[in-house]
Amino acid sequence: MAERPDIPATHYPVERFTLDNGLRVVLTPDRSAPVIGVAVVYDVGIRSEPEGRTGFAHLFEHLMFQGSQNLEKLAHFRHVQGAGGTFNGSTHLDYTDYFETLPSNALERALFLEADRMRGPRLTEENLRNQVDVVKEEIRVNVLNRPYGGFPWLKLPPVMFDTFANAHDGYGSFVDLESATVDDAADFFHRYYACGNAVLAVSGDIDTAETARLIERHFGDVPARPAPERPSFAEPPLTQERREQYTDALAPLPAVASGWRVPDPINDFAAYLPYVVLAEVLTDGDASRLVERLVQRDRTVTGIGGYLGFMGDPFDVRDPTALLLQAHLPPGGDVGKVLRSVDEELERLAADGLGAGELARTQARMATHLLRDTDAVLGRALQMAVLEQQRGNPGLLNELPHLIGEVTEEQVRAAAATLRPQGRASIEVVPGGAK
Repeated sequence: MAERPDIPATHYPVERFTLDNGLRVVLTPDRSAPVIGVAVVYDVGIRSEPEGRTGFAHLFEHLMFQGSQNLEKLAHFRHVQGAGGTFNGSTHLDYTDYFETLPSNALERALFLEADRMRGPRLTEENLRNQVDVVKEEIRVNVLNRPYGGFPWLKLPPVMFDTFANAHDGYGSFVDLESATVDDAADFFHRYYACGNAVLAVSGDIDTAETARLIERHFGDVPARPAPERPSFAEPPLTQERREQYTDALAPLPAVASGWRVPDPINDFAAYLPYVVLAEVLTDGDASRLVERLVQRDRTVTGIGGYLGFMGDPFDVRDPTALLLQAHLPPGGDVGKVLRSVDEELERLAADGLGAGELARTQARMATHLLRDTDAVLGRALQMAVLEQQRGNPGLLNELPHLIGEVTEEQVRAAAATLRPQGRASIEVVPGGAK
């Protein structure tokens, strides 16, 4: 019988309720340190953008920090930092989040600030034009003027997918960003930034009864608007290999990324989990399959990584998503040879299984990462908010390490057997920056 890792369980308490206006709330108290994490997740992301408005979800995230009817521009920054806290926001394929870490005596301040912008950000022509320029500069820094910019999260989806929602550039084109109007922003807010489309999570040093009272006080009178109907973003899986390439003028060395579709991470979670483990078996650590073969033995790549989801978090994404492998090659490297070697290792894993202790070692390492990522109160609040948003089950956070540990060798082998060349999409970086 295969060795099973001894994975400790977490028992973070969870309390859930919904306000009359539709706002879902998750509370998870932890009195061990005088710190709180506050997160608000809206069910709107890159996939929600309309055609002609690429990058709009991310642009709107910026606009949510530009003041409100009650607070001037930059006031949110000043109030959080003045209390000794930190804050940020981020845009994902399927949601946008806003969050703070603060001393626990600043709880009401954080709730006021999030409720205030939930009522409505300050959408002016000046703020819009300013933030369009900020986002354009971000694109220049992170994509246009950086080697391997946008690789592979912007470059692989249009190879793998056919619909606009799944394939388009989530950072946005300059043309689309510059043509955005205040009316577009107001419509986007009204459609997606509704109480019924949001989850508020608070973790850390809180009294749940008092926190519930403060939430009702600050969020209870935010006007009710229902969540919009979420369209289906489904696409059929690939039945024929797709492979494209592009020249990166700044890249000094070749690179390749490949993706295979995987089961629905929400509605077919049990079938999805083995792929999460498989990605780690293949690439996590010096003893992993592809690192040992391609980096150490064949030396056909200088580094390789594997993960689920184009943004790298397997438990915050909806269908369709993918298992991704990305590798950087030495000068003159042969991408075709690398892909053939990957196919050979997947076939070997499916046919021969795993070595002694290989699965248990991988699962223990994965559980350690999960436990570490949610040890901080903000990580806990963010993860629980997304689990509530997408699954209605924030308590799944406590179960994830154990569920990872229950994945069997047979399930991992069966998952590997499905990753065939005919179901693969690949994007190759041709280096243009070698000197």
